[in-house]
Amino acid sequence: MTSIKRDDSKQKWEETEFPLVCETCLGDNPYVRMTKETHGKKCKICEIPFTVFAWQAGTRGRLKKVEICRTCARSKNVCQVCIYDLQYGLPVQVRDKILAEEGCKDAVVAAPQSDANRAWMTAQQERDIEQGKAIASCVPTNSAAAMKLQSMARMEPRYERNLPKLCSFFAKGECNRGSQCPFRHEMPRDRNDPLSKQNTKDRFFGTNDPVAGGMMRRQKEKAEKRRAELKARGGEGDERAVSTLYVRFTDEGTKKTITQADLRDKFYSFGEISSVRMYADKGAFVEFTTPQATQHAIASANRSNIGGRKIMVNWARVPKRG
Repeated sequence: MTSIKRDDSKQKWEETEFPLVCETCLGDNPYVRMTKETHGKKCKICEIPFTVFAWQAGTRGRLKKVEICRTCARSKNVCQVCIYDLQYGLPVQVRDKILAEEGCKDAVVAAPQSDANRAWMTAQQERDIEQGKAIASCVPTNSAAAMKLQSMARMEPRYERNLPKLCSFFAKGECNRGSQCPFRHEMPRDRNDPLSKQNTKDRFFGTNDPVAGGMMRRQKEKAEKRRAELKARGGEGDERAVSTLYVRFTDEGTKKTITQADLRDKFYSFGEISSVRMYADKGAFVEFTTPQATQHAIASANRSNIGGRKIMVNWARVPKRG
């Protein structure tokens, strides 16, 4: 270690005690045993050697290891393994696109091409992290962006992403290990499937990411279908109510019966409440005096809980007229 400290070219080599990873990549096993290799490989983004951690991701998961250094991961607020946003569980391309559309354009970072520019970017990232600016540029600065990201957030662990790789011998009909084979015995997808051609740099910088492209395409189709249904019902104007939100009571968490008083206690801090209309034990309509208060309440309270019972909050729809 002493020789590294004395070498000027190795001063920036990263040493960490624990990786920056999401709950999905850690796996479903609460007892994780990791191996640590100091300066095990170069980061795929900044090409600076860093500490490599490896572990088995759950009881049925494969061996996983970090792909990018902690500095790069903190600069974009992403997991070191899957390169997904840590706050919303979304690909970087989806998050940056929403932030750019809603006026948070500082989150979009262009990929440097030369070694000198990469070194400069790394130095800038380290300085921004020390000043607390790096992660601040990757989070929404207005309620509209926060609400849109909350509506698309995928924070529940998706442990199926940790399954072992496909067995190439099984695809050829030559695997003789049976149930002892550590790989999955399934036939591979089509070679032209874009999901089989993912690139770490593309995912980090939010360019040409097939997973993000699929999510944005499905979101667009969902919005078009909703508009078509509204038009078919004879709806007029915006489908959202001006200053009313709908709170849906889910079956997750406790079985607490949510009352009107509980809802007022939950939402009074966002603005003046005009009325609260209960809909049995399924949900309720909460009307504020201003649209700004409604928007702030949706962005802050969606996917939260009341007395341990999870709630989903979104804009209420305008009822059909006539």
